[in-house]
Amino acid sequence: MNGAAPPNSAAPPNGAAPPNGAAAASTAQRHIGALVRALAGLDTRLLDDWGRRLAVILGRGGRLLVAGNGGSAAQAQHLTAEFTGRFAADRRPYSAIALHADTSAVTAIANDYGYSEVFARQVLGHGRPGDVLLTMSTSGRSQNLLRAVGAARQLGLAAWALAGPAPNPLADACDEAVCVRCAGAAPAQTATVQEAHEVALHLICLAFDARAAAVRDGTPGEGGPG
Repeated sequence: MNGAAPPNSAAPPNGAAPPNGAAAASTAQRHIGALVRALAGLDTRLLDDWGRRLAVILGRGGRLLVAGNGGSAAQAQHLTAEFTGRFAADRRPYSAIALHADTSAVTAIANDYGYSEVFARQVLGHGRPGDVLLTMSTSGRSQNLLRAVGAARQLGLAAWALAGPAPNPLADACDEAVCVRCAGAAPAQTATVQEAHEVALHLICLAFDARAAAVRDGTPGEGGPG
């Protein structure tokens, strides 16, 4: 150390005026308000239905494939970990694969066939009739996800989407979709959609665990990919 006084961490860079506390709080409250409104509009009935159907499909040896880009990829991996690990109560593991997580496959396919094929070829490799492909996108316009849905249809998988505001191509291409309705400019809208998707994933897991427990206990109920 040279004995110099440490920089004032509270001082704003380049002589800029310090942020106004009221303005910062207002920005936070607007963001929270947008999220609350988005969550209130979630199709919780369909999310519950997805979780219950997945419990039957995976319980019979089926597989869940999940695909997304960027933040949605992180959420895809979060979801599959809840199935191969556990969400709340202890239970058996179930087959679920996040298609971005195999970096060797992703980079090989992207190098040889183009990035638009990174999920589609894995769907063709891992998917089986009766399995489920869940695609996740804040925009609903990612070409690699649209190609993956095409591959799922080719093999006889059910294709579901968690997407941003409708209409969007991904929701239109899938059998079923939950689209997050939210207002605002694109950057803020993306964050709100991602946050709502995280809640949606947990709602799927809650319904899955409830139905899986009922199946384990011999309670009759519905099933099938739809």
